[in-house]
Amino acid sequence: MRPFVEAGALAGAVTLVASREKILSLETIGFADIGAGRPMSPDSFFWIASQTKPMTSTALMMLVDEGRLTLDDAVEKFLPEFKGQMVIVEKDDDHMLLKKPGHPITVREILSHTAGLPFVSPIETPTVDMLPLETVVRGHAMRPLLTEPGTKYEYSNAGTNTAGRLIEVLGGMPYAEFMRTRLFEPLGMNDTVFVLSDDQERRLAKTYKPNAETGKLQEHRDWQLFYPLTDPRRQAFPAGGLFSSIRDVARFCQMILNGGEIDGRRYVSEKSVKEMTRKQTGDLEANYGLAWGTAEDGSFGHSGALATHMTIDPKRGIVMVYLVQHGASIDHVREAFYAAGRQIFGR
Repeated sequence: MRPFVEAGALAGAVTLVASREKILSLETIGFADIGAGRPMSPDSFFWIASQTKPMTSTALMMLVDEGRLTLDDAVEKFLPEFKGQMVIVEKDDDHMLLKKPGHPITVREILSHTAGLPFVSPIETPTVDMLPLETVVRGHAMRPLLTEPGTKYEYSNAGTNTAGRLIEVLGGMPYAEFMRTRLFEPLGMNDTVFVLSDDQERRLAKTYKPNAETGKLQEHRDWQLFYPLTDPRRQAFPAGGLFSSIRDVARFCQMILNGGEIDGRRYVSEKSVKEMTRKQTGDLEANYGLAWGTAEDGSFGHSGALATHMTIDPKRGIVMVYLVQHGASIDHVREAFYAAGRQIFGR
């Protein structure tokens, strides 16, 4: 990572490699705050954004394990606001033709981004994290589907937000409380939250993006978040609302690597882990499970909007986590870390 930091392409990063039982490597490079000269720390906080999706999926699969729902249930069975949802046949600036879809969207489809739901809905103004989840999902239900369910992969925050609402309805408590009491606290993920405390905000790595003209890094704010991030009015959103630290992300990944259990406690069944992490998109042009990206070598993981990433490699028995706060594509930097991690620790 050092050459990228020294070249000014990256402010800083925290990287981690773990086995099923322990952390093998935890390293930091560069700055969490360039202007203040604050170095990146193992305890730095990050907005992990869409890495929230696999955690939401895992929570929903807990309820599948408990028999509260099945993956092939229609969403409208539990969320009646989705009854009567239509699909767009044709559309231009002057008209829109709708029809009834071949079948109502299913739980499997909202988790695999094949339901036909849009990425976001117009109701998410000014930002999705300022609206109650029930309101957000009702907004999703009011919109017509973009495509026939099950026929196209279309990455959709709306699908995972809907999964979070199912957790509320079937879990009998607010989504954020379910995540905290059923997943984060039992796992010891005490640094994984939707709304930052003052102390956590002080530990937050600042986000940077290259200036379009000079190429030099400048501070950047993502359009999906309401500031200040400590504002108690901010709401949890299941598709990308979490902030976390690298040890917490790795802890979650180790549990999944171990088939849904760790330290003698089971969180989700091995069957559900296998279902989440196998390709669900069939012949469609995507490799995606149930809120997990999948790869042909058997590994799986997920990225976040600010270039964070986690990968679980069952064949090698390792977890690799890479956390940065960068508002532009830096896939080449991330791949350098993963290549090194697999070479050194995945022999």
